[in-house]
Amino acid sequence: MLRMGWMLLFSIALAMPAQASEEIFLRHALTGKAQDALATLVLRFNDEQKGKAKVALQDLRDIDELTRQRLPLLALLDADDSTEFFGTRPRFKPLYQVLAESREKPNAKQFFPLIADAVDDPIGRLQALPLGLSLPVLMWNKALYRKAGLDPEKAPKTWWEVQAHAGSLFDAGVKCPVTSSRFAWVHLENLSAQHGEPIAVREKDGVTKSVLNRLIDVKHIALLTSWYKSSYFQYFGPGSESDRQFISGKCAIFTGESSLYAEAKHSGMAVGVAELPYYDDVRGATPSKVLPDGAALWVLAGHKKAEYQIAARFASFMLRPQVQVEWVRATGYLPMTPAAVEALKRVGVAPTLLDAATRRLSERPTATGRVKHGDNLTRIREILNEEMASVWANTKPAKEALDSAMHRVNDSQAFPIALPQSGR
Repeated sequence: MLRMGWMLLFSIALAMPAQASEEIFLRHALTGKAQDALATLVLRFNDEQKGKAKVALQDLRDIDELTRQRLPLLALLDADDSTEFFGTRPRFKPLYQVLAESREKPNAKQFFPLIADAVDDPIGRLQALPLGLSLPVLMWNKALYRKAGLDPEKAPKTWWEVQAHAGSLFDAGVKCPVTSSRFAWVHLENLSAQHGEPIAVREKDGVTKSVLNRLIDVKHIALLTSWYKSSYFQYFGPGSESDRQFISGKCAIFTGESSLYAEAKHSGMAVGVAELPYYDDVRGATPSKVLPDGAALWVLAGHKKAEYQIAARFASFMLRPQVQVEWVRATGYLPMTPAAVEALKRVGVAPTLLDAATRRLSERPTATGRVKHGDNLTRIREILNEEMASVWANTKPAKEALDSAMHRVNDSQAFPIALPQSGR
């Protein structure tokens, strides 16, 4: 009888679903199709784990303040948004360490050079998984162009053409002719990259200094200031605040992340997309030399080894070419690897678009191409945005604001600027 009782208990135990041995949380702020795609892929990953591990999603908008302060293991975010995501600036554990400790294979060499450059450290080691990167682009609302008598199929190529289009739109009654998201990235970092003037340089003594007040920078901010005063340009905030203004149809011309194009199309808007404008009166300007940036999958420090092993497996899962195909098509983010591009071609994505992206993303980054992600870049952007606020408030002219930003960055010893080593 006793034996039969143990057999019954054993049978019941076998019939019960296995409990996940480890669960990690992934915090995000995605919406729409991107949110749905992430949820679908997480479910598929969890199914593959056979109950031994689980990734659970946390929507930033659905958690209370106490939960916000309990740090998850993973977060899909732009590192600049750390305070919004966590209420603090936590320490991140570099992805290359997580992968190495878990004996997973992904490394920076399998990514497009410019994709890796956006998330690696000064010696080329991955800090995060670049899942949500975009290029800076110009988009325009074709219906508002028609209203202003402009050719809805012709994008402005230079900032002078943007000004001319803005004037026509304003005269036609458009209250917001031009706007922009992620101001520091678009209008300072990428403006400098397009015109061969990096925002930080390593001097002969090995000290790296920020250079934020070059002639091209002063010229551009002064031009935008004149637009702002004449109501050609509307500024809604330093981050992605302008995205909603453009998607709603309020603003006619938008500069920001290329990934917004998919959402604009899905909303029903007749929208065009083109390269970021440039100044054609600057010798050697190369409008295509823009810097991808955006959200990445960051790993937070202070967790258990078993949890990091799940994170490593999830990163490897998201790197599979077929998974990237689903992710890129749903979100509009940039493909991370050449293998992903080939997979996208096989499912019918326009080869011309993919070839153009491949050419740009395959270019080798220069030794002074960009400041590396971390507190240094975040602080530079914060300082720039603070100084730009004084420009919009009409308390400082463009040059004074940029001079002040440069001195504040260079005097801030707590935030040394990180650049790639020569020869990368």
